[in-house]
Amino acid sequence: MSSLHAQQRRHIDDILRYAGGGYRPTVSPGDVMIARSWKRCIEEYGLDPARPRPARIVTHQTLREHQESADEFLNVARAGVEQLYGQIARLGYVLLLTDQRGITVQFLGDRRHDQRLRQAGLYLGADWNEHHAGTCAVGTCIREGEALTCHRQDHFDATHIGLTCTSAPITDPQGRLLAVLDISALDSAPTRDSQNFALHLIRLYARMIEDAYFLRHYRNHTVFRCDTSRELVQVNGQYLFALDGDGRVLAANGVGRQLLARTRTDDGEVTLPELFDCDARDIWSIPYACEDQVRAFRVQALGSTLFGSLIEPRRPTRPAAPQPLMPEEPVPELDRLAADDPAMRRTLKLAKRLRQRDVSLLILGETGTGKEVLARAIHDAGPRRHKPFVAVNCAAIPESLIESELFGYSPGTFTGARAKGMRGLIQQAHGGTLFLDEIGDMPLTLQTRLLRVLAEGEVLPLGSERPISVDCRVIAATHRDPARLIADGSFREDLYYRLNGATLRLPALRERADKQHVIVSVMSELARAVGQPRLQLRADAMSALLACPWPGNIRQLVNALNFAEATCDGEQITVNDLPEECLAQVIGPGTTPATTENDDDGDPQRAGLLSILKRHHWMISAVARELGVSRPTVYRRMRKHGLTPPNQRDS
Repeated sequence: MSSLHAQQRRHIDDILRYAGGGYRPTVSPGDVMIARSWKRCIEEYGLDPARPRPARIVTHQTLREHQESADEFLNVARAGVEQLYGQIARLGYVLLLTDQRGITVQFLGDRRHDQRLRQAGLYLGADWNEHHAGTCAVGTCIREGEALTCHRQDHFDATHIGLTCTSAPITDPQGRLLAVLDISALDSAPTRDSQNFALHLIRLYARMIEDAYFLRHYRNHTVFRCDTSRELVQVNGQYLFALDGDGRVLAANGVGRQLLARTRTDDGEVTLPELFDCDARDIWSIPYACEDQVRAFRVQALGSTLFGSLIEPRRPTRPAAPQPLMPEEPVPELDRLAADDPAMRRTLKLAKRLRQRDVSLLILGETGTGKEVLARAIHDAGPRRHKPFVAVNCAAIPESLIESELFGYSPGTFTGARAKGMRGLIQQAHGGTLFLDEIGDMPLTLQTRLLRVLAEGEVLPLGSERPISVDCRVIAATHRDPARLIADGSFREDLYYRLNGATLRLPALRERADKQHVIVSVMSELARAVGQPRLQLRADAMSALLACPWPGNIRQLVNALNFAEATCDGEQITVNDLPEECLAQVIGPGTTPATTENDDDGDPQRAGLLSILKRHHWMISAVARELGVSRPTVYRRMRKHGLTPPNQRDS
């Protein structure tokens, strides 16, 4: 006991010297919130550390009044409180739930230590307001509005220096303090770091209880719930927004309010379409327009994608949404190209609006993203669907032939020409759509002639004196940056503006939120093409495909699945059937430095594996067949022995 009294005496001296301004203890005021609280205790409340106050327990009548005022909240919080206590009880903690004034309205603890707990103030009805108790987890949490740990000497009152307490605030849907959740222990390890997990746990359960109260409070409204994970959004969505019938945000939970604060408009009101850069119908149609009732949204304020779902009200508070909020008329030719990727959704929305018009379109995207597929879908969905769709790859036709291929020629124009001449590709597209792929690679001399065709609607075949009228819609595409091409002088600016009636941008496959939908769609088309309707991907293969960065985009994906279908046994593609480039993200890079082929370190297993690799010219599939193992196993052995293929070594 004398040792405890000596510790308390030293603690009182530390606080008094801290109050005098000539001393900075390294333990408590090392935390800025604790330092501010010590200062409040001395300067605002006039508390004297040399005169500790006994724990203040309110009367039964006062406690009942506090509990009744928090009755609705306590009904919601009870399950979370009991669940949390079940996890911490064996570790010697007790649990307190206080109201916004610091009065403990719910308490769970081991009754065998009832007397010690009551003396320490860890009891039902205890008042932990900072004005009375000094620096403590609950009281300081109320003042600071943040979760914190008040560990041993952090407490202002010297009689509390054996305690460790960790608290987190719980707020109502408008952000006002509702309650404080606290876990405390009479005895604890000396260091504050020992409470790091307690701080994480208390924050987690405070958020769970806060969100449960939010959902209870707005049970008669539609709630939009979203998360960074598609798989977890329905069970643990981080962001909650209560909506009125027009999509205006009535309230949000804590993290939702932080997001709203970054997107606040001049009038203070934010709608979800503004926040998530979408149309209102994209939100209201989630329950019946998306198979898993989840849709991806791009959030400009975060620079990332969130996945959202709707929680419908238990009883409607207003009539059904008006017709303008219903989904757009489906266009199967375009709708099948994507699921819910935000960038693709914007592109397809614009494509739907322009499909009936003869506006020239310019499709931009990396190689292999499906520019021709999109162009053909626009053609098939428009009024020219029964006329030809003529695709021209401007980068694939030799420069010496591209003029005759595009514009055609008259009989006898040049040696080797057809006797009857030839209709050019532009003329063949009459009445339909002309798709000019890789337009950025068209020779500059031909750009002038193409500009005339677009401007006048006439084509002049080589060797002909009379132009021929043509009526076709032009859709161009390129993987290059048109602005840079124009700046370099390799592309005519006037032709660019003639082609660019509207720009459609295709995201890279690695950037798409609906990557799994793309994989499944390509797989389904492949199964139909090869006559194997039951062909499917095993989960390990799907995981590998989702992890692959796909530098070649959808074209590379198609090739990979074709390879896998050709090499798999049966009707199921596994990870072992995929091309080696699809496994890099699953297997991971080598963890040891690359070594030379002649360096065997005296290890017979390494030397044997190296010999087989060299014999098969580092073809992993052949090595796996010889050893009778899977390719991932070969990669694991290579990584273990530090063996790296020659073409992957640093130069």
